[in-house]
Amino acid sequence: MLIRYGYEMTFACPEPTPMICQLDVHPSLAIAVRKESPFTSNPPIASSIYADVFGNRCRRFVAPAGRLTISCGGVIEDSGRPDPITPDAWEHAVADLPDESLMYLVGSRYCETDKLSQIAWDLFGQVAPGWSRVQAICNFVNAQITFGYAHARSTRTAFEAYHERIGVCRDYAHLAIAFCRCMNIPARYVNGYLGDIGVPRDVNPGDFSAWCEVYLGGRWHTFDPRNNKPRIGRILIARGRDAADIPLVNSFGQHVLENFRVWTDEIEEPAV
Repeated sequence: MLIRYGYEMTFACPEPTPMICQLDVHPSLAIAVRKESPFTSNPPIASSIYADVFGNRCRRFVAPAGRLTISCGGVIEDSGRPDPITPDAWEHAVADLPDESLMYLVGSRYCETDKLSQIAWDLFGQVAPGWSRVQAICNFVNAQITFGYAHARSTRTAFEAYHERIGVCRDYAHLAIAFCRCMNIPARYVNGYLGDIGVPRDVNPGDFSAWCEVYLGGRWHTFDPRNNKPRIGRILIARGRDAADIPLVNSFGQHVLENFRVWTDEIEEPAV
C-alpha cells in the first residue's frame, strides 16, 4: 500500500531564531519512499541535515523574525500489515544484552526508574516474563491514563503521568518505557506519523504520534500503550531514550507555533 504523508508548520519569532526540527522520515525507511517533496519554506530559508547520536535526521535552520511556514511530505510504500505480535519473544538476562541496548535500561529525563521501580515490581513482578509481561505493562498503562489533547504538558514525566492519570501519547509511552526498564527490559521512545488506516475514524484523529520499541528475543518490537492494538502504517521519524532526545522542534529562542497541520492517508497505487 501507499501512504501520502506530510506536515506544515507556521512559527512566529520576535527575532532571528535558530531551530532544529526532527520531522524528516527516518533513514531506515529511505528505501520505501516512493516520492519525497523538497523541504520548502515561506519566506525561503537555507537548511541543512545532520545525523544525531541515535542516527535520526535533524534539520537545522535559522527562522527569520516574523512568520515562517515550513513544509515537507512524500509518498511511502508500506506492507499494509499491522504491527507483528510475537508471543514467544523472551526476556534477556541483563548480562546477555547487546551493548547498544544498555542505554535503554536506565532512567532518563522523563522516565524516572528510581521512583517507579518498586511500583513496577509490585505490579508486574509475578507476570510471566517476555512478551506477556510487556503486554501487561501496556494494558495497565492504557487503563491508567485518560487520553486528551487538552491534557498535554511538555514537562510531565512518567512518574507524574502514573499519579495524574491523564496525558497524551508521549505520556503513555514514557510510563510504559519506564516500567519496562524497571523490569530490566530495554525500551526506547519512538515518534512518527500514525494515521487512522485500518481503524474507525477516531474523535482524536491520528497525526504525529509516540510509541515504544522494546528489546525481546534478540530484536526490537513495537508496542503502543496509547492505542494498545496492532496498527497499520507507522512511519518512523526518530528514536531516543525519551521525548527529550527527539523533540519535533527545538527552538533556541522565543517562538509561537501558529499553525500545525499533518496528513497521513492511504492512496491508490498508480495505474500501470
